[in-house]
Amino acid sequence: MNTREMPSAATANSTENPVQVHYRTMEIQGVSVFYREAGSPDAPAVLLLHGFAASSYMFRDLIPQLARKYHVIAPDLPGFGQTTVLPGVEFNYTFDNLASVIDDFTVDKELDRFAMYVFDFGAPVGWRLAVKHPQKITAIVSQNGNAYEEGLSEGWADMRKAWAEPTAENRESLRRFNTFEMIKWQYIEGVSDTSLIPPETYQLAHAAIERIGVEAQMDLLLDYGENIKQYTQLHEFFRRYQPPTLAIWGENDPFFIPPGAEAFKRDNPNAEVRFLDSGHFAIETHGKEIAEGMLELLDRSVTT
Repeated sequence: MNTREMPSAATANSTENPVQVHYRTMEIQGVSVFYREAGSPDAPAVLLLHGFAASSYMFRDLIPQLARKYHVIAPDLPGFGQTTVLPGVEFNYTFDNLASVIDDFTVDKELDRFAMYVFDFGAPVGWRLAVKHPQKITAIVSQNGNAYEEGLSEGWADMRKAWAEPTAENRESLRRFNTFEMIKWQYIEGVSDTSLIPPETYQLAHAAIERIGVEAQMDLLLDYGENIKQYTQLHEFFRRYQPPTLAIWGENDPFFIPPGAEAFKRDNPNAEVRFLDSGHFAIETHGKEIAEGMLELLDRSVTT
């Protein structure tokens, strides 16, 4: 394990007991994993997993709210944010490999038990961890983190075509999802007051994709179909272990639609489902409601 603390740290605005957020990196499988960390290491752990066209930056306001009670860790997945593949290392961008890196990351961080917040691409990473290590998962918050095929909208048509026929032409048709215009659209679509969306969110996401390379994102879009094939194992995990679960959903999400949230109750009758009048990045417009719902779940479900 090679851990180093980067020199900068952010302090949450608070009149009492301010929370410091640390920015660190750890080398895992030839990948320099960047992560944000806050809260006492002795407190119950919470792992935050971001999604496409984002990074751990999306949790910048949530982390300080959770860290007063919990040990919060939010890594950037390979292909996103500040995480980088080391020079000379060959890394194949598949969800199996993303999950393998994050799995080893949790081991090196000594996270023997943890709750998860999963969103978008972070969901299939988290689902793999849950299926592999069910005893480690204390609770789940899914914010537009899909787990059921009925949660996929018609917006996945081009991806489905590419999964069925992975030709060069079909792959190329997915490139537009990585353009600045399309990334911005994913942040603002379904949001009634778009002035609530900070422009740096989609600007930083696009800059990271350009810096790291669009091909990594193309590989992941093509690989996403493999996640659906694993849903049967995931649903068995839900039925057998019934972890405390909150599915909190931006109901106007153009990609992951409300039936995908309601479906959690099918395999886990104890799952709670809430809808927010927002889009895909509901945390940007309803961060307060998400934080409150998450703390309610954790406070009643998670112990040391």
